[in-house]
Amino acid sequence: MATLWNKGTSATEAVDRFTVGNDRVLDLRLARYDVQGSRAHIKMLEKIGLLSGEEWSRLDAALERIALRIDDGRFSLEPDVEDIHSQVELLLTRELGEAGKKIHSGRSRNDQVLVDIKLFLRDELRQLRDEVLTLFRTLQDLSERHKEVLLPGYTHAQVAMPSSFGLWFGAYAEALVDDMYGLEGAYRTVNRNPLGSAAGYGNSFPLDRQMTTDLLGFASPVYNSVAAQMQRGRTERAVASALGGIALTLNKFAADCCLYMCPNFGFIHFPDELTTGSSIMPHKKNPDVWEILRGKCNRILSCENEIALLCSNMPHGYHRDYQLLKDILFPALELMHECLQMTDYMLASIEVNTQILDNPLYDYLFTVEEVNRRTLAGTPFREAYRQVGKEVNEGRFRYEGGDPARLKASDLGHTHLGSLGNLCNDKIAALMDAASNW
Repeated sequence: MATLWNKGTSATEAVDRFTVGNDRVLDLRLARYDVQGSRAHIKMLEKIGLLSGEEWSRLDAALERIALRIDDGRFSLEPDVEDIHSQVELLLTRELGEAGKKIHSGRSRNDQVLVDIKLFLRDELRQLRDEVLTLFRTLQDLSERHKEVLLPGYTHAQVAMPSSFGLWFGAYAEALVDDMYGLEGAYRTVNRNPLGSAAGYGNSFPLDRQMTTDLLGFASPVYNSVAAQMQRGRTERAVASALGGIALTLNKFAADCCLYMCPNFGFIHFPDELTTGSSIMPHKKNPDVWEILRGKCNRILSCENEIALLCSNMPHGYHRDYQLLKDILFPALELMHECLQMTDYMLASIEVNTQILDNPLYDYLFTVEEVNRRTLAGTPFREAYRQVGKEVNEGRFRYEGGDPARLKASDLGHTHLGSLGNLCNDKIAALMDAASNW
């Protein structure tokens, strides 16, 4: 197998197979970023005199041709090539001879892998940001559209107090603001340049690390070369933590949808084509999409812990264990994109039940409203509470503020920030605008 570290001896086939693992497949996602990092690196090498102007020009043109092959889907790893870095260097050496062999001057595969992963993750985080924004806007639109429709609120899985679809949809929209803060934090960790740290201890070439930082659009270098290598695992864990925040939000929303679709609740409805049936029960409309989404989000939530366990017992410096990070994080990123897109797709067809409170099951939903109504009329709170509790126990409670089946959210007099009658969706939108400005 062609390797960058070959010194004249070859590993056995069993060792190759065990140590390379799934890298050849996963590395294809890094191909364009390996070329991007290499183009910045050779420009810097030309500036400090390790490449002539003519060598740089030929190398850059060759790398651009490789980039076009990647974009066109014509790039692949040859059977005996270990990874993407080896393949790119092999192609350059075949085409340009000695000039191709110079591309690795001043860097190690350690910082090369790091910069590839950071460039890749930077794009992934930007895409996730855009997908979260799309879902956020959908939820806010649904919140405004259905803000007057009352919905039973539950605590301890018991009927509790009036809520509304405006409050429910809006709650998940605002939860995504917090999730966006997590994405931004991960982006800040990702958006620092490790290139030039080599194997973790720098080297004796007069590298211009600020130049490659600027060329690659990073916010700053990771200045300390040891600290740069210590970002292996730290970077992936920061991204996994951000994914976990979003996954927790979507997981809870999916669980709500599974519950609310149940005929015993009947709060929401989806067209038949978005549900599945039973092989023997012709009446069934199963929430399979939400169940699978809930399960996938649980898998994403496990990602950060798996990364932490993988990286927790290694001293500083590079260790081959880090290669396994891609096996953990890359599939989690795919799942996250799928879950965000599918949630938005499903919400485009959601229908809400506007007659929920016709059901006498919710007769006690307004006990707190009645206590508050009496308190506002002058009865001490504890006395009003005792009165309403006695009426409930004796089966004669009636809400005196109006017919529950005909009430709208605005009828209940909830005016404080974030309540049924004051959702603050505009303020939440402003928070999201600020949170996503990176």
